[in-house]
Amino acid sequence: MATSPVAEVSQQLWDETLGRLLNLSSATVKRNVDLENRLAELEVELAVWKQAHATALEGADREAKALKGRLASLNAQMASMETFMSQSLLVLCVIDGDACIFNDLLLRQGHEGGRQAAQQLTRAVADYLTSEDIHVLGRLSFWVTIYFNKAVLAGVLERHKLCSPEQLDAFIMGFSQSSPRFILVDVGYGKDATFTKITEYLQTYLRFPQTQRIFFGGGQENTYAPTIAALQNDGLLGKVAYLEACHGSPNYAQKHRLPILTVDTLFINQRLSPPLRTPPPLNINGLSPILTSGGLPTPHSPSSLNMSSATNGRLVDPTLPLHKHSPPPCNEFYLMSCTKGGACKYSHDYVLTPDQLATLAANAKKAPCNFLKNGLQCPYGDRCCWGHVCPNGPKCFHLSKGKCWFKGESMHDISPQSP
Repeated sequence: MATSPVAEVSQQLWDETLGRLLNLSSATVKRNVDLENRLAELEVELAVWKQAHATALEGADREAKALKGRLASLNAQMASMETFMSQSLLVLCVIDGDACIFNDLLLRQGHEGGRQAAQQLTRAVADYLTSEDIHVLGRLSFWVTIYFNKAVLAGVLERHKLCSPEQLDAFIMGFSQSSPRFILVDVGYGKDATFTKITEYLQTYLRFPQTQRIFFGGGQENTYAPTIAALQNDGLLGKVAYLEACHGSPNYAQKHRLPILTVDTLFINQRLSPPLRTPPPLNINGLSPILTSGGLPTPHSPSSLNMSSATNGRLVDPTLPLHKHSPPPCNEFYLMSCTKGGACKYSHDYVLTPDQLATLAANAKKAPCNFLKNGLQCPYGDRCCWGHVCPNGPKCFHLSKGKCWFKGESMHDISPQSP
């Protein structure tokens, strides 16, 4: 039976419509898959951006904390600077009184001469600072310290008829009383007592940020050449000016081109002999001085010691070791030179035999030299009574445990100690 044209047309329309629906369905499914893939990509990208944002926030937070810390540090520095600027800046003058001797015309005036000397020195330093055009933001505080051996200096001045001991005492008092910042220190007997104190003074005060300038008077001799060289190596000479006592500066002042301050008529323009640092024989009745290998005077008793020869001394108890005495004998006094005087906690009064001195010297070598122990050069060298090398040598048991007292670099050297 033949199909009617209407039915054929209707079937064709259904077929076309169904095809279009199938194509639309396939396109829709594909589009959904593409959108799902894109959504997954966007979600991953969003997660990455969230992580980056969190990291950036953490970094910003750390940077903010760091900036806050720096700001607090800068504020503290500013407060410290304000405190520093409110303090007096230091202008110091340190003089070797054994090498730089004041003018005899001033010395003979006693108290008034001391005041005049202090005024001349102050005026000369003030004029020098003005000529240097030094600009400071705070106040200046001027200090003068003079180290000297009073007993020897008085003897030299009297021997050269420059002044009497009484005039020297009055001069010292006048100079000291002219300002509470002017100090004269009697170092007592000791070959290097003045040198050691001035060297330590320079090494200490030149490192202070408050120190603007140090005027250093060390005399014409080159005694302080090693000190100045060490300060040059440490970069500290920029604050030093040389105070010229006599016409003509020492070699080290010229070598390092130190600025020079000359104060006319303040010091005598000549060297006095004998040298001021020669220690006298020890004043103990019944004892006589001998020289040790180091060349320093060392007392020893007569072969037959009796009570009459020790009227000014104190006998040791032969049943006790020297270090068990109360107080024990002073190593530096008997073997070298003690600069502590009456402040020394050890005794200077014992009468020691040669054997006891030898025992004292041997025991002293068992204790380390504080200079070498702290990494410094010992100014006494071979004459030092203290140990420069550990008695146990490089195989020291205590060194391996980190407990040896001899802590200096060369104190366990295998090379033999200098005689």
